[in-house]
Amino acid sequence: MTATERAERAAAADALCAGAYEQCQGPDTGVALVAVGGYGRAELAPYSDLDVVLVSDEGVDPGQLAGQVWYPLWDSGSKIDHSVRTFPEMAAAAGGDLRVALGLLDLRHLAGDPNLTLRLRTTMLAQWRRQARDQLPALRELVRSRHELVGELAHLSVPDLKEAEGGLRDATVLKALVATWLVDVPHADLERTRRSLLDVRDVVQELAGRGADRVAPEMWPDIAAGLDLPDARAAQRHVRELGRRITHLSRLTWRRVDGVLARPATVQGARRPSLSPLAAGVALSSGEVVLDKRARPAEDPVLLLRACAAAAEHDALLAPPTAARLVRESPALPDPWPTEARQLLVRLLASGRGLLPVWETLEETGALARILPEWDRIRLLPHASSIHRFTVDRHVVETCIEASALIRSVARPDVLMVAALLHDIGKGSLTEHSVAGEPLARAIAARMGFDADAVDLVGTLVRRHLLLAETATTRDPDDPATVELVTSAIGSPEALSLLTALTEADARATSAKAWTRWRAGLVLDLARRAAAALDAGRTPARVVTDDVTVPPEARAGGLAVAVEAAPDGSRVTLVAPDRVGLLADEAAVFALQRVPVRAARAWAQEHYGVSVWEVAGEDLEAAVLRQRYDAVVDGRIDPAGRLRPPDADTLEPTVAVRPEASAHATVLEVRAADRPGVVYLVCAALAGLGIAVRSAHVDTLGPQAVDVFYLQEDSAGVLGDDRAAEAAHAVRAALSGL
Repeated sequence: MTATERAERAAAADALCAGAYEQCQGPDTGVALVAVGGYGRAELAPYSDLDVVLVSDEGVDPGQLAGQVWYPLWDSGSKIDHSVRTFPEMAAAAGGDLRVALGLLDLRHLAGDPNLTLRLRTTMLAQWRRQARDQLPALRELVRSRHELVGELAHLSVPDLKEAEGGLRDATVLKALVATWLVDVPHADLERTRRSLLDVRDVVQELAGRGADRVAPEMWPDIAAGLDLPDARAAQRHVRELGRRITHLSRLTWRRVDGVLARPATVQGARRPSLSPLAAGVALSSGEVVLDKRARPAEDPVLLLRACAAAAEHDALLAPPTAARLVRESPALPDPWPTEARQLLVRLLASGRGLLPVWETLEETGALARILPEWDRIRLLPHASSIHRFTVDRHVVETCIEASALIRSVARPDVLMVAALLHDIGKGSLTEHSVAGEPLARAIAARMGFDADAVDLVGTLVRRHLLLAETATTRDPDDPATVELVTSAIGSPEALSLLTALTEADARATSAKAWTRWRAGLVLDLARRAAAALDAGRTPARVVTDDVTVPPEARAGGLAVAVEAAPDGSRVTLVAPDRVGLLADEAAVFALQRVPVRAARAWAQEHYGVSVWEVAGEDLEAAVLRQRYDAVVDGRIDPAGRLRPPDADTLEPTVAVRPEASAHATVLEVRAADRPGVVYLVCAALAGLGIAVRSAHVDTLGPQAVDVFYLQEDSAGVLGDDRAAEAAHAVRAALSGL
């Protein structure tokens, strides 16, 4: 089926309608027979209705023609959807009903007065543009309701080519949005995709022998034959690809519509776009992430991931031309990736709902192949089980979104997010997908620059990601062998915690049926039993520090600062006489410089406080850092007043006392959204209570800071229960901006 055949069907219908009008001796002026909707676009499928309207000018009575013109059409066996209206009635109907207005945008002359048709078409377009700002919110709601009712074409087990999200009706809505002159859409891309989907509909209707838009499962082999595709799987992928493309264009365009409607009508039109810097080389313009004038794509292999993370975290669009440019101009990421690239990927994956539109842009522009070439293995791959509501690739993205809400429950959020991304990477293989996926996941994690322990964790999670769910629902939890099955396969409390979070995210992303209260209770109960078994007899990890040579500046009572180059940043060593609040003042220096802290260690050595900071900045000067420190200590700068509060939708911080972790200090574990000043806020809150930080272990894992502080009273004693609770409350309040 081709556009030529559709045009031939439309031409035959046009001749039939014109003949009927002529047979009934329709007048040449004041009355016109017009086609609307799909017939107006000359896109008749084999079993399409003919949508026609007999229009008369105001004050012109069509007489008997209004009843007679339909008979020749009925006699021909054609199915017609007809009406009779005056010119003013047409305008009123379009103004009062969005569906009518959309249909009349494609109005086309068939017979009678061509000038009347031209005036009507001009009036309809002008009215649509004039009322667009008032009507588009209602159209958006109409589209949203249809999507919720029908589902997404790319993922439905029985796709609806017309009504589903990404279907033909969405393509028509896109054309209507373009007709408002408020936004634009890639015309060639939209038309190519829409016509290909029309080809599919033609084949489906021929197979069904009626005006059908739904693709039954048994149709796929015949659709493949009709479209000259290799097999049923290729036909499925082709159709879902088309739906995915229209969905992407639709979401992109509606986001742009939202941006236009958010601006007052008086500022519409051409104007110089403003750029708000987000990260190095990346800026926000009209709700889309673009490159700024400082960007050097040819010199920066991490720029694509930096743009992606910024877009997702700011709930903005990654401008498709920007992604396409980076594919053309940026060098490939080295193997292994630099630390910044891995951190940015984790931030992208953990961004919540902001991940989906960015990931779609990466897919549609081909940029995803630069980051994860193995993705093509699962792209648009249907699930064998009907319980899944999405194809494998979209399920993986949804799993990442679900996992992003669970990062406070694990010590390695970076491992959790990458395991969520890779847990189904073995799908489509002839062997069990968790078995096939493990070596792939290990290789990918190593390429991303994870160390050997993290690679082992990712591999274990991918290999065992079904273990908890399958064991909990098929084994007796009171049988010791059930817990042994889990603990022997997992091996460590850390891996079990990650597996528990991954199991929940995977199930929630599958469907509501996959994570009922009953199933969740079984899984979490088994995880608790296994955790108790793994924790039995475990001794706390020892704190390992390295003594440093105390510089003369510190021995003289000042702050010694040493800056040296490190991979993707700098390593800063600070040494000063130890005191309560020292670490807070040192952390304030980096917060004021807005330098991202990737990791840090701090400990007491003799009578000195030593801290080593791994930071992202590469142009740090020891003299500037010392000046900042002096200003903080002297009270000339208030660090707290210069820190931005946490975002409203940021996950709440968790602050926990770990009494089992040390016999000589009170261990406080803090997990919070990473942002400048986290370490300062914690240490300042503790200093305000007169509590000494004897050692600290700071790590930034993607979007989360995971910090452990060993606390003592200034008199070198372990905190009592009340003081420990007071410290935890003060830190939690400081991080929450209370």
